[in-house]
Amino acid sequence: MALPASTVAQPPALAAARRAGQPAGPTGTAGTAGPTGATAPPAGAPRSAWQAAYAAVRQHSQRLAAGLSAEDQALQSMADASPTKWHLAHTTWFFETLVLQAHAPGYQPVDARWAPLFNSYYESLGPRHPRPQRGLLSRPSLAEVGRYRQQVDAAMQRFIGSASVDGWAAASGALRLGLHHEQQHQELLLTDILHAFSLNPLRPAYAAAPPPWAARPSPAMATTNAITSVTTNAATNAATNADPSPWLAFDGGPVPVGHAGTASAGFAFDNEQPRHTVWLAPFALARRLVSNADYAGFIADGGYRQPALWLSDGWAQVQAQGWQAPAGWLALAADGSARDGFEQFTLHGVLPLDPAAPVCQLSGYEAAAFAAWAGARLPTEFEWEHAADTWLAPAWHGHGDGDGDGGVHGTAPAPALLPMADAGPAD
Repeated sequence: MALPASTVAQPPALAAARRAGQPAGPTGTAGTAGPTGATAPPAGAPRSAWQAAYAAVRQHSQRLAAGLSAEDQALQSMADASPTKWHLAHTTWFFETLVLQAHAPGYQPVDARWAPLFNSYYESLGPRHPRPQRGLLSRPSLAEVGRYRQQVDAAMQRFIGSASVDGWAAASGALRLGLHHEQQHQELLLTDILHAFSLNPLRPAYAAAPPPWAARPSPAMATTNAITSVTTNAATNAATNADPSPWLAFDGGPVPVGHAGTASAGFAFDNEQPRHTVWLAPFALARRLVSNADYAGFIADGGYRQPALWLSDGWAQVQAQGWQAPAGWLALAADGSARDGFEQFTLHGVLPLDPAAPVCQLSGYEAAAFAAWAGARLPTEFEWEHAADTWLAPAWHGHGDGDGDGGVHGTAPAPALLPMADAGPAD
């Protein structure tokens, strides 16, 4: 079977387990205020720039939580999610512990008893409250967590402004790490509250304003005829695609992967290093993202009823959990079938399913099954990173300079399916 000129919306690493694990990300949330665009200043920037960046990141977390009630912020909908209140407290604990206690002379924690509550997985920093039980932490209260953030923020601003040269040199790395860490938790805050709200029969909206695409005219794809019109013929797709080919070809060979560890390459976490060389067979990536309409074709063709398309443990999840569509897709038909199409539960509540939007909220199992149905496979981590460094860099402004030094490092949305005939074997 040939592949539609379409691709998976996220790298496999971001196609997180959907119902048995952490949600992959907000679905249909274009226009929602996500993680702030503020970034840590470059080395050598004035202290005032660091103070401004710190304030921007911290204030954005507060804005994301501002519309949630105290009850909302205490919800933990599954063991792999965390309450909003915990996210706000944990990121504060990070700065207090790794910057202030470690580098600010004489600093005393706001409440030393809270350290085990808000430590996550840092073994060297002491005991930790079990992750599945974070929703049981009614104390400290939300108001106390708010005051905790204010006190730590004030202490951090004083420290950034007044630390000695040596103290600043020792602490600035932890501060940079903390800013990126909090931005990660801004994403988690949204994905976790989306999952929690999805379990409420009232289908509450996190944000009332619909995303821009909700008002955009689009083809009526939420019907049986439209769903079955999604073609699996590569030649037809190529003829109707504005691009000359639905595929982006890569030569393979020895390629560098991993972060370069240089200032020009930007920030990286420690597990993204060191830069090293791997061998890739020649491969090709589909040129555009897999859309909701494309995935609806997989559903209409019985994708959730064909065990041959699924990894064995994925098929076991389909059977055990009764999967029939991605998380957040709500069948319009009373019997739950795809006959009448779908709506989608998003951070803006229930909206019409946009056929042109990239499909998301897939588990890795679903992404792999769709790829198999389309006559393709998912890329390996190294194929994805090589494509991001060599092709995406010039195409995605603000995500690197394309000189192959690890400045992109796979951060932008990109094609993510490989044709089985043209690609090397999957890892």
